Amino acid sequence: MAKAYWVATYRTVSDPDALAAYGKIAGTALQAAGGRILARGMPSLTLDGGYMGRTVVVEFDSVDAAKAAYNSPAYQAALKLLGAVAKERDIRIIEAV
Repeated sequence: MAKAYWVATYRTVSDPDALAAYGKIAGTALQAAGGRILARGMPSLTLDGGYMGRTVVVEFDSVDAAKAAYNSPAYQAALKLLGAVAKERDIRIIEAV
């Protein structure tokens, strides 16, 4: 089974402190679900019109594991903390080749 990568990008963050609180709980929840945080923060460089926004990359053993992590009660609790702080956020789960 191929690994999967959860890639989250944030276009707007209205409260950095609330995002940090979410990040602590979300990180713990994702790691408890088998996720390994590979990168998080602002891009060092964007190319070809890329957006300079906060990005998080988490590795999972499979797409199913990544989906289960998102739907887990622990991660859903973290999402409640995030609320409307990051309205323009994009999460993608992609399978490795």
